[in-house]
Amino acid sequence: MALGAQLGVTGVNPHQDVTSALARRTGTSPADWFLVFKARYGMQVVFEAIEAARGAGDVVTQAFTCSTAVDPILAAGLRPVYADVARDSVAIDGGRLTVPDTARAVMLQHTFGIVDTGNAERLRASAHAAGALLVEDAAHCAGRMATGTEGVPLADVSIHSFGVEKMLPTRFGGAVWVSPDLADPALRARVAGDLAGLPPIGTRLDLAARTYRNQVRVLNRVPGALGRGTRRALAAARVFEPAIAPVELRGGLPYRPMAPSDWVSAQAAVALGRLDEIEAARAAVVATYLRELAGLVEVPGAVAGATPLVRFPFFAADGATAERLVAELGGQGVYAGRWYRPALFPGVTEPGRYGYDPADPALQVTRDLVERVVNLPTRVTEPEATRISALVRAALHA
Repeated sequence: MALGAQLGVTGVNPHQDVTSALARRTGTSPADWFLVFKARYGMQVVFEAIEAARGAGDVVTQAFTCSTAVDPILAAGLRPVYADVARDSVAIDGGRLTVPDTARAVMLQHTFGIVDTGNAERLRASAHAAGALLVEDAAHCAGRMATGTEGVPLADVSIHSFGVEKMLPTRFGGAVWVSPDLADPALRARVAGDLAGLPPIGTRLDLAARTYRNQVRVLNRVPGALGRGTRRALAAARVFEPAIAPVELRGGLPYRPMAPSDWVSAQAAVALGRLDEIEAARAAVVATYLRELAGLVEVPGAVAGATPLVRFPFFAADGATAERLVAELGGQGVYAGRWYRPALFPGVTEPGRYGYDPADPALQVTRDLVERVVNLPTRVTEPEATRISALVRAALHA
């Protein structure tokens, strides 16, 4: 049997290959999945449909996130309001959440790929009691969703990413699942229709997607300020598609929503066929970190055993220690991340546009975790994870 067939890829219609793969993994119907060029644009379509149907209002979200998770809210004409996160899941704390009457949606973010079903059920109950939708941000765990006791997805809408530094080794693409049981059939029809009617990306963006990996390899060899300047120049000339565009630090998005090209979907289809293998490898690395760093660092409580995470998060004793760890690990060639320090990562240039007040007394846990977070790569081998853990231990004891 050919490799493509073994992976569930027919090659006849790559878009159908992707929706079928996602449906098989989640126990849903392919007809309820819609593909987008980037997950953030799918989110924008959803929020624009909600705003058109129900009017201006709020989306309850979190500040322990990337700016690109909030930009679609703003682009749709809705207002982000920030709720505090739970230490166990680094998602909005369903046990302490009060949803305002002005809310149109509540975000359930599976931060780093942590899926806390109990918390998700509380968020769903609070959102629905206020007449709001529960929108699941599954960008870090494509093909995984929070489900109830019978395996039915808890969210009304679920957003999945195939983008840069996510679970799949792809760089572009995303998918949106829209519940067939959405309580508002007219809204459901509008969301689904708007997503299904998206035009595909044009030749320029398709070429940028095809050449992205080689571009990054070359740019990574250009040192310091020269490399950063070259990236900006290429992005300004629209021959390089950056992971985060400058406008996405100012509350905007560079394009109107679009569907992926055949090539983008074909890459995602092949990668989804290998997702079991990818998740198993990452879960083994997470288990290694948990074992090697047990008792030394604070890990979110919902990270238990072998869990496939896009990054392995932990919290240092304080902010100074967190920064020292990132610097020392970087000096040893380890890409230790600051996701998400600062809040609205990597830091927005117009904070007033986002309506985020870092001194908000209701966001105490968010501020604490933002200050102390460090995360380790999971796209490494188990021996490399053991080596990285030893470097963390040595740095902590220095």
